[in-house]
Amino acid sequence: MKEPDSAEKLLTEHIKNENLRKHCYAVESAMKFYAEKLGENSEEWAATGLLHDLDWEEFPDTHPNTAVPILEKAGYSKELIEAVLGHAYPERTNVPRNSLLAKYLYACDEITGFITAYSYMKPGGLNDVQPKSIRKKMKDKAFARNINREELVKGAEDIGVEFDEHIQNVINAMKEDPRLK
Repeated sequence: MKEPDSAEKLLTEHIKNENLRKHCYAVESAMKFYAEKLGENSEEWAATGLLHDLDWEEFPDTHPNTAVPILEKAGYSKELIEAVLGHAYPERTNVPRNSLLAKYLYACDEITGFITAYSYMKPGGLNDVQPKSIRKKMKDKAFARNINREELVKGAEDIGVEFDEHIQNVINAMKEDPRLK
């Protein structure tokens, strides 16, 4: 497995936007949380979360397909690459989410963005975010309008975790990451 700092280095080479990096850190945190909970390889799962949007800033129209040669050159596993491709299935790729890694990446990706956006509205940030408030805010279609609410729910269903529990797990994981303060 690659060294954890090599994923961070790759991220900083390809993503300059601080908000996009923070999104990647949030997904990394959620993925690491679930890997530890499930007894999976936490380094690989964390790297998958960290690098899932590696090409978004440079190549938004061909994301995540243009991440593949970058990840291959850096020596990342086929499973990690397939998970990155799968998180955009079927809209942008023909790679379905078959692996546990791919399913969890999909489940953690958009929900972290929604939680982050909501936390910016709260005086205490992430400390003031609860699953009930996320569910309520999901009804406001003008808020974070680019996030598909059905996909948030489907992600939790695909990993077999009750939606409120999934939201709480992601919030807890994000609270543990000092880069998200």
